[in-house]
Amino acid sequence: MKIFVTGAAGQVGSHVVDQLVTQGDEVLGIDNFATGRPEHLSGQSTFRFVEGSVADMPLISSLVADFRPDVIVHTAAAYKDPEDWTSDVNTNIRGMVNLVDVARKYSVRRFIYFQTALIYGVKPDENPVTLSHPRRVNNSSYSISKAAAEDYLVLSELDHVTFRLANVIGSRNVSGPLPIFYQRLSEGKRCFVTPARRDFVFVGDLVKAVMRAVSGVGSGTYHFSSGVDVPILDLYNAVVKAMGLSEYPEPEIRELGIDDAPSILLDPSRTFADFGPIEFTPLDTTVWNAVAYYREQGVTGGFTHLQSNQK
Repeated sequence: MKIFVTGAAGQVGSHVVDQLVTQGDEVLGIDNFATGRPEHLSGQSTFRFVEGSVADMPLISSLVADFRPDVIVHTAAAYKDPEDWTSDVNTNIRGMVNLVDVARKYSVRRFIYFQTALIYGVKPDENPVTLSHPRRVNNSSYSISKAAAEDYLVLSELDHVTFRLANVIGSRNVSGPLPIFYQRLSEGKRCFVTPARRDFVFVGDLVKAVMRAVSGVGSGTYHFSSGVDVPILDLYNAVVKAMGLSEYPEPEIRELGIDDAPSILLDPSRTFADFGPIEFTPLDTTVWNAVAYYREQGVTGGFTHLQSNQK
């Protein structure tokens, strides 16, 4: 098959490209390197890369008209600065509209999209959150723009799968607490943790589900989640363990911030029903992969969709 992957130098996009190339697909990728990194790009002959933005309609139209993909896997997203609303609108909304327009024009068979769990707000009514939970997107520009993009995809009536994600981590991870913990501990700085709980899932496990979606499995919206949340402290301890620190650096314990979700846990029952059982990678293994990557490639980012961060 021919697959067009946006955000091809990001954590999810680059792993998707690697797997597609491995299984023999022809892949076209695009990334503007806002958060993606050039070293993530595949060097295989069946992968072609173009530096650019999904917000650039003439470029997107030209690429799709020439490549004629069977499937679009849209991982590109703006999220590095919670105050940069313009970038969020350009990449997340305009980018989606551009891709939907060309997908319909050139008869793209299937569209794969990725959504934030923040679509349910930072204090959802359910735990785990079901797919029927009301949407509450006014927690961030990122959430607003990603939700609007999903609405355009649904409106398009394209055959699609949307994965609403738990916390996807592992190698090439540049957002959230994992890279922040590693960087601060590497610099001998103290970290803080809150009582928050998260469902941390390995990027490689997500990619396996994406491959099945690319092949035609599923339709509509799914939660990609293990169905189990753990304290942020467990992630911190896994980072300390993977780094092999001789002494345990006691973290500061802080209360939840006003924009911090006590728990982000999604109900994956529809995913399991349609995609089958998923064997999730243990947290320690996931973090070990990330730490090994940071040691080799360095750590950048520590980006967050909300205002909370390690200071």
